[in-house]
Amino acid sequence: MLPNDKTGMLKTFLAALPGAAAARLAMAVEMDRLMDGHVLPHEDILEGLRPVLRREHHDRTPTPLRLFCLPFQDLLTCVPRTAKQKAVIARGTLAPAWNWISGDLLPQEAAAFTTECRALVLAHKHDEALARAARFWPLVAAAITSAISDAAGREKTRKALGGDAAAVDDVAEMALLLSAGESMENLTRILPAPVPVFTEELVWQVREIYDELTKSLPDVAPYVAVITMNRLARPWEALRLPLLVTRHHDDTLIARTDMGLVGEILFARMERLKNSIQITRHPLFDAEKLMEEVKTFAELSSHIVKEIELKREGEWGKRLLAERVQIGKVMETFMDRAPREVSAALPMAKGKGADFSKPCGAEKTEMAKRYARLVAGSRNFAAAASFAAKQKTTYDDLCTSLKRYNEDLVKALKADPQHAVANAQLQLCADLVSILFSDEEAELLRRRARAAQSAAA
Repeated sequence: MLPNDKTGMLKTFLAALPGAAAARLAMAVEMDRLMDGHVLPHEDILEGLRPVLRREHHDRTPTPLRLFCLPFQDLLTCVPRTAKQKAVIARGTLAPAWNWISGDLLPQEAAAFTTECRALVLAHKHDEALARAARFWPLVAAAITSAISDAAGREKTRKALGGDAAAVDDVAEMALLLSAGESMENLTRILPAPVPVFTEELVWQVREIYDELTKSLPDVAPYVAVITMNRLARPWEALRLPLLVTRHHDDTLIARTDMGLVGEILFARMERLKNSIQITRHPLFDAEKLMEEVKTFAELSSHIVKEIELKREGEWGKRLLAERVQIGKVMETFMDRAPREVSAALPMAKGKGADFSKPCGAEKTEMAKRYARLVAGSRNFAAAASFAAKQKTTYDDLCTSLKRYNEDLVKALKADPQHAVANAQLQLCADLVSILFSDEEAELLRRRARAAQSAAA
């Protein structure tokens, strides 16, 4: 383990690596760890590389633990939770679960699995390593199911997993998917993430796996749609599967079937976004983060509406409408405040136009640009988040006041080319014009200012 200061520097460096380089380095480090190397700080390096690897979706070395997780890997999440949600497994459960399985539940079997898989991976026999894992999955599934089959067993398991009751439900889902490991592996092979488009051909292939599981392992069948959703570049397209299975486009009917799990997870994602948006407050807010959250919410809600026939009186329709209204209210509050914050950085003297009597502080300047980015950047998704009218009114007001201020600015520079405050305001005005209009308009303002100064000289 490296000292904290060096670990921070290492992670900063690793996070900036190109995807291909990060993947090659991760593979080398994981192979070294499989060979029991002790020179490299394996965990520090891999932790620094994880953000890049998750973003780029590069193939990883099939380590024994990764092979073990394959049937349920698409349910793992790092998102903090307050309660267990079906078909979502906390990544934090993984380490205690594996320690419990390999230390108490199946120590001999787990040791043999790890040793044999490690040897096969080092020999580059990945298919054989996968086949070895496939023989291990049902053993673990049966052992977990037996261990938590009664209240006493669940309590003992809870303590072994660190005292978290939700972790017991996590391992129960792990067992469920491990029991259908080969079907899950087949599903991931059909859908190599990220799948750009869920075509009709893929829908029918996934439907075939679903139909097989409804006969052999009906409790696992609903997870097919969830895993499919998590492997799609556009997750809402997974709703095409329940539409095909139920042969209905009514959201209430779909929501009440086991295939409605996809919709529930999508709504849970929107709920998390909504909660994050609602706690955003002036002045400590990140305009880019807020826009990204609202944009993602709007995109999810719009595409859900397109995929299925949401009715206002339907179960999902009511939820979606209510959440859109709440997002709209938050964003309208920000829109209402934007003109005040921009005006504070572009002061006007009553009846005299722009006021260049004193400089504007850096804090006001930054706040004005932040609000301008928020107003201009939310234009394309304001309608889907129910604040389009307010956004348009605010945008028009900002543009009008900025144009008026710019005219006064050019006049001030023509009268006094060396005016310190006017010259300082020129940069802010150019930045705001670039945000609200375009880079070309900003350059035109700079040229007008230079021409005014030259004429005065």
